[in-house]
Amino acid sequence: MADRPGTGGGAAPAPERSGGAGAVTVVGGGLAGCEAALQLADRGHAVRLVEMRPVRSTPAHQTDGLGELVCTNSFKSEDPANAHGALKGEMELLGSVLLHSARQAQVPAGAALAVDRALFSRAMTAAVEAHPGIEVVRREVTGIPEGPAVIATGPLTSDALSEAIRRELGDEGLAFFDAIAPIVDRDSLDEDVVFAQGRWDQDADYLNCPLTEDEYDAFVEALAGADVHRSPEWDQVPYFEGCLPVEVMVERGPETLRFGPMKPVGLTDPRTGERPHAVVQLRREDRAGQMWNLVGFQTRLRIGEQERVFRMIPGLEEAEFLRFGSIHRNSYLNFPGRLLPHGGLRHRPEVIFAGQLTGVEGYTESAASGLLAGINLDRVLRGLDPVLPPATTMLGGLYRYLREAEPDHFQPMNSNWGLVDPLENRIRSKKLKRETLGRRATTDFRAWLAQVGSHP
Repeated sequence: MADRPGTGGGAAPAPERSGGAGAVTVVGGGLAGCEAALQLADRGHAVRLVEMRPVRSTPAHQTDGLGELVCTNSFKSEDPANAHGALKGEMELLGSVLLHSARQAQVPAGAALAVDRALFSRAMTAAVEAHPGIEVVRREVTGIPEGPAVIATGPLTSDALSEAIRRELGDEGLAFFDAIAPIVDRDSLDEDVVFAQGRWDQDADYLNCPLTEDEYDAFVEALAGADVHRSPEWDQVPYFEGCLPVEVMVERGPETLRFGPMKPVGLTDPRTGERPHAVVQLRREDRAGQMWNLVGFQTRLRIGEQERVFRMIPGLEEAEFLRFGSIHRNSYLNFPGRLLPHGGLRHRPEVIFAGQLTGVEGYTESAASGLLAGINLDRVLRGLDPVLPPATTMLGGLYRYLREAEPDHFQPMNSNWGLVDPLENRIRSKKLKRETLGRRATTDFRAWLAQVGSHP
């Protein structure tokens, strides 16, 4: 396919009706919903993309733009030897609107694909609204659509739609809480302390705040004793391992942060010529470089505590916080226990779930599931069987996990090489092994596309 030049959801109403003969409904204007809508429209379907913002907002969204990013502004690595890079390569072959929009809004971030959030959302919105086959409707969806549909309402699906989904699946579902990292103003950083450098000098796209052993110990002690938002629900949270709040990491041991988001490997403090004991990295949020994100510092600390504790980080003593960290509910379905392999309802394969609601974790993973949902809904409506890529590909490996995971212990998953089939011959070199896995994934994905004819 050639490159291209929020959340639905709140009592139990009657099923939603699709608009007009042959119309297809996509619920949710996030990454997965936009991808699904464009795939369907490109295949000749009349699509109604229903997004509840601004009629009803969520605890995390701030605008009514389609594809708004509410957590990090990074889509992670583009290296094809990296699992996230391999997934992007597969999405590129499917004509991903996320990738096209990201190129228009890209900001420097080393090997990662990061974007200016506002520019990215505007590009996504423009791409969807410009398609003659898509009608964007702003209202809340409170029940399962009656006709063919993709439901991609994300982790912040509203209470009414969540309840309708639970009734439909006959299951109470699963939930976890996700945390957001703070953003600081670039001009408020101490230039005498903070230095620009990438690990192993590969780039200079990150800012670094170095800590001595004493500074690190004091910071960890303060973080361990800081006041957090609490509720009976939050005390039993099964956090996703890839997005743990920093205060939860500290509870696992005083060295956890130093071997996690504060690891100093590959960095040299220009003031000393030596590697710091620990480091806090900042990644730019906008193209102009005015806003910088504390990498890996998702938190549920109270606002006053964030200011007190995070200003103990060298270079951030006078930091101006443009956005404080926060925590919000994320919901996901028991995919292996309740859905068909392609994400459809068992008795209604023309109603397909996509995005984080299915249990994929991450921006690109969510968008990729939207691409596949659009392709498969088109196939179902044309009387064809749904298709899934082979498990040697990243998207195929992810979907294999979704359908084969243990239902009683199902948790969200993001891209990693452990999801795909192992190589026939063992390769000891980690770098060479990943490069080989990446080449195989691309080759097999291209072959799968040619076989199933997934182009519109």
